[in-house]
Amino acid sequence: MLLTKYTHACVRLEQAGQALVIDPGVFSESSVALNGVDAILVTHEHADHIDQEAVLSSLRENTRVVLYAPSGLAATLREAAPEAAEQIQDAAPGDEFSTAGFQIRCFGGQHALIHTSIPVIANVGYVVNDSVYHPGDSFSVPHGLQVKTLLVPVHAPWSKVEEVVDFVVSVRAPHAFQIHDSLLTETGLGFTESHIGRIGALHGTEFRHLASGESVEI
Repeated sequence: MLLTKYTHACVRLEQAGQALVIDPGVFSESSVALNGVDAILVTHEHADHIDQEAVLSSLRENTRVVLYAPSGLAATLREAAPEAAEQIQDAAPGDEFSTAGFQIRCFGGQHALIHTSIPVIANVGYVVNDSVYHPGDSFSVPHGLQVKTLLVPVHAPWSKVEEVVDFVVSVRAPHAFQIHDSLLTETGLGFTESHIGRIGALHGTEFRHLASGESVEI
């Protein structure tokens, strides 16, 4: 399976001639990531995780493309594009399904707390082929399986370095790559990733930074 990292929280997975994209947001190269896509997974409704215009354009252009998202967001997308309503499916914690040849398991349920004055929204983390875990905006640890590759939200308004490192240590995936990295300067990103790499290695996790557009076989 080929994983390609795009800016911020967007990744593309490819196998057997099919492509799955997770969280193509407005900070990402959404049109590039979505080119020839077969399925789209969206963890939650924030714009840095879904570029609604680009996503709906993909659904309209290819009626075989299927999108999964938390129920509230899925309903909003169906209302915005009723002609593509049958392509938009709900996803919730505990769900398991197959799409575009990929096996998906759903975890989590809610977005991490940003501030007590800001309502908490739904957030679904996705495990692909029991191997790759994209948590969206949460530190929910997937239970009942050992993932091989963890996508780590390295920085957000809702997190601190301690929590990021503890998440990596808790999941204990052999390999980890960064996501949710657009809000940091190069200096800040290097500082944060050095802690993840150093402490993660003590617990069996090899952390590697991927540049935007860089691909790796997993």
